[in-house]
Amino acid sequence: MGYRKKMILTFVLDSLFILAAIFLSSVLLYEFTFLAGSLFFITFMMNLFAFYIFSFAYRLHKKTWKYAGMKEMLTILKTAGFTILVTAVFQQLLMDVITYRILIAAFFFQVVFIGSSRLCWRLAKDNFIKSYADKKRTMVVGAGSAGTMVVRQLQQNRHCELIPVTFADDDVTKHHVEIYNIPVAGSIKDIPKIAKAYQIENIVVALPSIDKRRLNEIFQECVKTKVKTQVLPMLEDLVTGKRSVSQCRDVEAEDLLERDPIALDYEAIETSITDKVVLVTGAGGSIGSEICRQVFRFKPDQLILLGHGENSIYTIEMELLEMYEGQRVEIVTEIADIQDAGKISTIMNYYKPDVVYHAAAHKHVPLMERNPEEAIKNNVIGTRNVAEASSSSGVGSFVMVSSDKAVHATSVMGASKRLAEMVVQHMNKESTTSFNVVRFGNVLESRGSVIPLFKKQIQKGGPVTVTHPDMVRYFMTIPEASSLVIQAGSLAKGGEIFVLDMGQPVKIIDLAKNLIKLSGHSIDDIGIKFTGIRHGEKLYEEILSKNEVHNQQIHPKIYVGTSSNTFITEIEEIVKIYPLHDKESLREKLLELANRDSTTTRKEDVILSAEA
Repeated sequence: MGYRKKMILTFVLDSLFILAAIFLSSVLLYEFTFLAGSLFFITFMMNLFAFYIFSFAYRLHKKTWKYAGMKEMLTILKTAGFTILVTAVFQQLLMDVITYRILIAAFFFQVVFIGSSRLCWRLAKDNFIKSYADKKRTMVVGAGSAGTMVVRQLQQNRHCELIPVTFADDDVTKHHVEIYNIPVAGSIKDIPKIAKAYQIENIVVALPSIDKRRLNEIFQECVKTKVKTQVLPMLEDLVTGKRSVSQCRDVEAEDLLERDPIALDYEAIETSITDKVVLVTGAGGSIGSEICRQVFRFKPDQLILLGHGENSIYTIEMELLEMYEGQRVEIVTEIADIQDAGKISTIMNYYKPDVVYHAAAHKHVPLMERNPEEAIKNNVIGTRNVAEASSSSGVGSFVMVSSDKAVHATSVMGASKRLAEMVVQHMNKESTTSFNVVRFGNVLESRGSVIPLFKKQIQKGGPVTVTHPDMVRYFMTIPEASSLVIQAGSLAKGGEIFVLDMGQPVKIIDLAKNLIKLSGHSIDDIGIKFTGIRHGEKLYEEILSKNEVHNQQIHPKIYVGTSSNTFITEIEEIVKIYPLHDKESLREKLLELANRDSTTTRKEDVILSAEA
């Protein structure tokens, strides 16, 4: 309520209270005889005039009654007291009489009425009005069953900070109709206009079954409002009680990917995993831990979590035991470094796994630029150790997690991953084990990725740091990446390089801008700072080189590249001499070996379509 309207309402109510005080006083003391003469009219007018004079003098109408206490009560007593005194003076001057009993009674009634009205206002502010005034005006996108459920629960939950005021929905039959007293103000394309008209402070997208492309279109409309946008939790979480509609999550970077997630061939995966012994290296990492979660659902006979960091292995072990309590899957933990060939060989020979998912690796590009010898030790030698141990122990399927940075590598990390791929492809030619490679783009939310960094920078008030305005990347989610690894293991015949169709590459700066806006901030407030391309980085990434292209799609959203040349002799050479080389010459040797068999290609040179 505006200040002007509030003042007018207060004056009207106080006038009625003064009239009621004098009326009740005369009725109680003299029944109705006092009301018949002019004395009642003069008393009322003088009382009203004096009250407004003293209320302005003591600033009674400007008091903040939300925090009222004894000081404010004393103000009411003084205002009412001096009002009665002035009224008595005017009675004597104009009528030559003072109605002491009526004026005294009117004083008490005025104090009670005016004081009670302020007290009631404070109580209403604390218990009713406050619950709405302090809440954020919210638009619910989607007036279907999910949207109406959101509105109903938000209205019932007085402790939630959101209050729904309008819907947006593309169903024209619902336009200008009220649902739970909340109007459907327009379509999705009208979101910016609706947000302005209704002074929206928060948007909740309540369309749980919508496809990713349409969801992205909705987010692009929400971005125009510069209002914080949230998403309804998954329906299964709502049904199971894990989350309530008041626990809407913020928009994640994966929501901005314009494609639907990969669909798995569950029958093929069950055949390759169920009742088998599965070993995951790097099981405590972002990808490795998600592989463990997904593998566990297919009920292997034994799941071996192998990792170098004891804390991360303990964390994923406890999570699996808690999430899947009662399932007959034996979980085994092994703390081991893949650079320790003897330990890895012992583990493989003891458990004799049927399937190995090799996710252990150093992946941070700038760190590996400064430590090329560590990239060789972990990514190349470590992979060789795991691969050779897998072969000697009779593993049926070996799947290595690689990176699109291995294609035409410009970084130490990418080069070491390409050499690791060569090791695996060479092992496929020498062993009865099926050795295969899965290449990822950038994995959202993984440790060291750009998205967690952006979120922290936004929370701190900025600026968000972007290396170059033209930098683009392919992105995928952690579950997508892990699903691709598992699916590849079930489809592999040996020697393939599996790639996910990751849609169109995303400009990093566009991703940063969208995350800023959908977090309820403006780009001007947060700011974007360009830091320059780091050593070893490229403006764009490739997913397959020309000599790896295979024009067959083996699974929806999954493509396969053919084996390329391997230079195992040269790899063995660099493995022997890497401790003797300085970092720069070692980096040059790595890049030369990694790119010896590759020809540069962009994604447009690779056929990645359903018609391929």
